[in-house]
Amino acid sequence: MKFPGPLSGRELDESALNETELGRLIDYWNAANYLTAAQIYLMDNPLLRRPLCRDDIKPRLLGHWGTSPALNLVYAHLNRLVRRTGQDVLYVAGPGHGGPALVANTYLEGTYSEIYPGVSRDVAGLTRLVRQFSTPGGIPSHVSVPTPGSIHEGGELGYALVHAFGAAFDHPDLLVAAVVGDGEAETGPLEGSWKGVDFLNPARDGAVLPILNLNEYKIANPTVLGRLPRERLNHLFAGHGYDVLWVEGDDVREVHRAFDAALTTAHTRIRDIQRTARQPNRTVTEAPIWPMIVLRTPKGWTGPHEVDGVLVEGTFRAHQVPLAGVRDNPEHLAQLETWLRSYGPERLFDADGRLVAELAALAPEGSARLGATSYANGGVRTEPLRLRDWRAHALEVDPARRGSLVHETTRPLGELLADVYRDNPTTFRVFSPDELASNRLGAILDVTDRCLVAPADPRDDRVSPDGRAMEVLSEHLCEGWLEGYTLTGRHGLFATYEAFAMVSASMVIQHTKWLQEASRLEWRAPVPSLNVLLTSTCWRNDHNGFSHQGPGLIDTVVPLSPGVARIWLPPDANSLLSVADHCLRSRDHVNLIVADKQRHLQYLTADEADEHAARGGSVWDWAGTETDLDREPDVVLAGIGDVPTLEILAAADLLRRYVPSLAVRVVNVMDLMALLRSDLHPHGFSTPMFRALFTDSTDVVVGFHGYSRAVHQLLHGRANPQRFHVRGFTEQGTTTTPFDMVVRNGLSRYHLAQLAVEFARTTRPGTDRLVSHCQDQLTRHHAYVTEHFEDLPEIREWTWSGGDT
Repeated sequence: MKFPGPLSGRELDESALNETELGRLIDYWNAANYLTAAQIYLMDNPLLRRPLCRDDIKPRLLGHWGTSPALNLVYAHLNRLVRRTGQDVLYVAGPGHGGPALVANTYLEGTYSEIYPGVSRDVAGLTRLVRQFSTPGGIPSHVSVPTPGSIHEGGELGYALVHAFGAAFDHPDLLVAAVVGDGEAETGPLEGSWKGVDFLNPARDGAVLPILNLNEYKIANPTVLGRLPRERLNHLFAGHGYDVLWVEGDDVREVHRAFDAALTTAHTRIRDIQRTARQPNRTVTEAPIWPMIVLRTPKGWTGPHEVDGVLVEGTFRAHQVPLAGVRDNPEHLAQLETWLRSYGPERLFDADGRLVAELAALAPEGSARLGATSYANGGVRTEPLRLRDWRAHALEVDPARRGSLVHETTRPLGELLADVYRDNPTTFRVFSPDELASNRLGAILDVTDRCLVAPADPRDDRVSPDGRAMEVLSEHLCEGWLEGYTLTGRHGLFATYEAFAMVSASMVIQHTKWLQEASRLEWRAPVPSLNVLLTSTCWRNDHNGFSHQGPGLIDTVVPLSPGVARIWLPPDANSLLSVADHCLRSRDHVNLIVADKQRHLQYLTADEADEHAARGGSVWDWAGTETDLDREPDVVLAGIGDVPTLEILAAADLLRRYVPSLAVRVVNVMDLMALLRSDLHPHGFSTPMFRALFTDSTDVVVGFHGYSRAVHQLLHGRANPQRFHVRGFTEQGTTTTPFDMVVRNGLSRYHLAQLAVEFARTTRPGTDRLVSHCQDQLTRHHAYVTEHFEDLPEIREWTWSGGDT
């Protein structure tokens, strides 16, 4: 077929691909297609050196053939681009089930055997290659962590393009070729990802080349984009800022020739855009029109055309395993052999089972190979952040007047992050859904503008193409950009409203899985951690209402890999600074930091906060009333989170006033995962440490930031876990006052104080008077807030130092 060209009418660049080169390129593609299909079906006889028999076939056939021929085509042509131009290329495969295709290509180029010597470049290695795919003890069917050259798992669809842009930011020499499946293109995250071009500055960033694989079918249905006429697709992508180069058809030679021309044209345009933007004294003022490629080829191209008289090639039936009955159906077995032999494995591999030399020469060499690029093993590119002493931003807390200073907890963190921007101008970014200033991180904007590659408008506030603060109203883009950024060796933080972090919760899970598996591979170097700051939290979103009140991401992260997952709940600004410094230095972790942006009491000096963070939890002697250290206290009060800590301290103050003879211990825990046993989590409190905090038998009243079930889950296996009485968020919320939020959820100081005397070992004088006072105050509270729309003066004005006796 004739290559139709874009609707704009401009001609594509002439391809330098001659007939000999074209033939070799197609043979290379055939070799990749052959190995792809062989991985899905075979467990022996990998080169068909004898007739195929039932025992050569895996007992369970898994894998996805339909997308693989297109993935192989793109890989072969990117190899050619790298060899011709020296361009650094990272391949992101959105159709993640195309795992056998990417494994086949990294094997053909030699990277796979270098990393996994047992999968050698001979018949024995080929046998191991096919046996390992989607089998116990082998490798997954996705383009997963063990696949060289990958930063994108692809099992959960929608994130290919956002990861590609995250990788391209601040990597000026990199071209990220992102293959997007047309089924994947139906997801919300992918639909939002096209906007990445409006944040990509060609003067300092690399480029992303989207390649939409339009094969028209998903697992059982047509794709939306696959059924749109070309004109509508051109209009759609033109609106997003792309000029579409079309490659379509089923004639092998014509499609390869057309794709080579399209890729050459796209690369030339990208280099022209970058060359223009990088001229001396030139300023980028608006987003250029970037090229993209639409590759329309049949699903399952070159595979079985029909099976049992039913059309397969070019339909949804080619999505997974087009011949499913080969072990039990002799006709299917014969058809499989015919299909595999159609690629000519006897021509493609030599007598030893190695790819013939003239084809092997088509792959780039060394680190230029797509499977060997350092961009896909970001740890080897990672430079430690230059970090100043965080104490420069610490608040001055007088130990004699703890809990009297009131300050916005996240504002000092914003000042620290501003310093990180100053000292790391090309390796650090903060990503936030339009909330930097709202979350009190505005000091960042004193160093850099908000990024938007668009014409300036005098109504804007610190917005420019040169800005490096990434704000976009999409949690998916913020999370995904950060993932791509850190996996390719840079550092960052995602700051968001707590409730809406759940929008991207599944991405956090997938990233944690990636890091978990990567830690088991010696060849993958540790990458900077994924740092997520949850602020504008449930307890202080009283002004926004119930929709903004939800701490669910904590529950999402708690059960994830203990080697990866960390959850921090610093009680004040200094402990937040200490934790942030630790997290920014860490590797291969997902750090969930929960700290509210509003004004809070401040408790710890810088040194105390640092020690507290290192320990994960401490007894706050200054807040308790136990005097006889040789006996256990009557009750333990434990705070986990900023607002619960305030209420625990206020409850301790009530107990001090009304029941002064009661021995009360106050504990604060800021490393939530430390509640796990030390054999279950590397941060888990040892048994002696746990005992030093909570004793062995004393009842513990816990005020917790999130859902109480999370703490109960973590305490399983500890001594007498039933003695822990946890109060947290119970899905009671509305637009109300700050204190009314804790009252509604049973977490107020009055609720906690009553629980303390209920579960204390003894009844002391003053108990009845305390209970009566608490009940009266709750009644007064309800009447007062209904009448005055604000909390009681004694609540609003309460400080710890003011409550000393």
